[in-house]
Amino acid sequence: MALESIDWAFIIAFFAIALIVGVWVARKAGESSSEFFLSGRRMPWWLLGMSMVATTFSTDTPNLVTDIVRQNGVSGNWVWWAFLLTGMLTVFVYAKLWRRSDVMTDIEFYELRYSGASAAFLRGFRALYLGIFFNIMIMAAVTLAAIKIGGVLLNLSPVETIAIAALITVIFSMLGGLRGVLLTDFLLFIVAMIGSVAAAVVAVGHPDVGGLSGLLTHDLVKGKLSILPDFGNAEALVSVLIIPIAVQWWSVWYPGAEPGGGGYIAQRMLSAKDETHATGATLFFNAVHYALRPWPWILVALASLIVFPSIESLQEAFPHVSESILGHDLAYPAMLTFLPHGLLGLVVGSLIAAYMSTISTHLNWGSSYVVNDFWKRFVNKEASEKELVRVGRISTVLMMLVAAALALWLENALQAFHILLQIGAGTGLLFILRWFWWRINAFSELTAMVVSFLVAVYVELVHPNLFPGIELAAWVKLVSGVAITTTAWVVVTFLTRPTDHRVLAEFCRKVHPGGPGWRVVLERASAEGDRIEEESRGWNVPLGILCMVAGCFAVYSTLFAIGYLIYGNHIFALVLMAVAVVSVNFLFRVWRKVSAGSAARSPVS
Repeated sequence: MALESIDWAFIIAFFAIALIVGVWVARKAGESSSEFFLSGRRMPWWLLGMSMVATTFSTDTPNLVTDIVRQNGVSGNWVWWAFLLTGMLTVFVYAKLWRRSDVMTDIEFYELRYSGASAAFLRGFRALYLGIFFNIMIMAAVTLAAIKIGGVLLNLSPVETIAIAALITVIFSMLGGLRGVLLTDFLLFIVAMIGSVAAAVVAVGHPDVGGLSGLLTHDLVKGKLSILPDFGNAEALVSVLIIPIAVQWWSVWYPGAEPGGGGYIAQRMLSAKDETHATGATLFFNAVHYALRPWPWILVALASLIVFPSIESLQEAFPHVSESILGHDLAYPAMLTFLPHGLLGLVVGSLIAAYMSTISTHLNWGSSYVVNDFWKRFVNKEASEKELVRVGRISTVLMMLVAAALALWLENALQAFHILLQIGAGTGLLFILRWFWWRINAFSELTAMVVSFLVAVYVELVHPNLFPGIELAAWVKLVSGVAITTTAWVVVTFLTRPTDHRVLAEFCRKVHPGGPGWRVVLERASAEGDRIEEESRGWNVPLGILCMVAGCFAVYSTLFAIGYLIYGNHIFALVLMAVAVVSVNFLFRVWRKVSAGSAARSPVS
């Protein structure tokens, strides 16, 4: 379809605002690496929280949700809804620990927590592994979604889409650093929410859909509506609900939902004013990301089942789109073609801004690893701040070029999602425990990283079925990866020497992780006359976990209440909202005790 002048006005406005912001903050961002990558560590919780939400609202996210819903129904979203548990654990346990660490990047953490040449090697290698390899994989998946949107809505070839999107995003990222990303994310958060809701309203109002009642009663949709999987279908129950809730959330490293925090979420926490702002930002992000955002995407996905019931119907409607990228995830941009002009430009502009937000975040985050944890640490320890910013800007360009090339190889969003899950399978428990168990060392992390990657390559690329003639479900591969990787790093932990005692003692002195897992270190330090004062507020992780549970109840209840309200089940929706209100009230009463350092046994006064 052809965009009209009003549509192009919205699109050009988004590009212009991003570039103006980039130019406006360029001088400040270029002052130092701390300004370029952490905005001077002076950011408030609300701006950081909005940025986290905006960054995870990428062009590939609605495509991924559409792919899931069309193939597995609404309940299929548990594969990512389960990561709420990870997010809430980060909010109430790890956010304050990250802020106390005062590192530039979460990779710098390795030489704060571990010792010797193994820690230095781990820091340098993981900086390149995550900052370049893994980061480029993510950006390629996001760029693939941009290719599909550009092909359907703008009639652009994959190369044309990449050339335009990459050029503008690279210029913006090079100029403004993290501060530019945060400021534009504030606008994106508002516009993207408006755009996604508007897209859902138009999709449900499509003549073939017949409104909300027509949608919910249509034969192609009725079997897809359940929020929970069919308990009579063992395969669906295990793969969609049990494995994500019981295994995936704590065992798998996934960008934006890292067990123990990490990546660009850690970057936002490290740039916060203090611990309170770091906690508030991650709480805001998890509440909005999981409770408020999913349903507009889900409604578009359900409506697409009626308008484009099969991949063949998508191919017939968009014959100019290459067969190599035809998939269920194409249905989301396909449904956007029915938007009226003006609104179409707003939604397309919001998707372009979403792409820019996510890519610029990953470019800034990835280049922070290259600069702080590779270049400054191993190449030129005496590098000036100007040189570090320059290296960051050069690495930004190079990463974008490689990600763009890789995007031409990928086929669909769900494919990339499963590959990333498999690569991170088995590493999550280590990232949770390394803060609270002194025995974990650099060799533990190296083992987890290498083994998980090799297992992922084997089951995804070399021999997907593991055994001849037997096709294994994705969850079997995931659990196998978790079991193999976890066993490997635990065995290596006990077979290798622990981290140097002086490093462990200094870690306790600076971060105050607390808990029984550090008793050996504290007792030895005390015996040597080095008394490390434990946090005066005491070890509040148990209360933090209680807050995590209450937060999950609050968010899940809100998510399901919105769904049942849409479905017309008002009684169940009211009950769930009541549960949400009670959970929120309980949560804040407990968290006040945590913040005030109450040592009372009962969390409720």
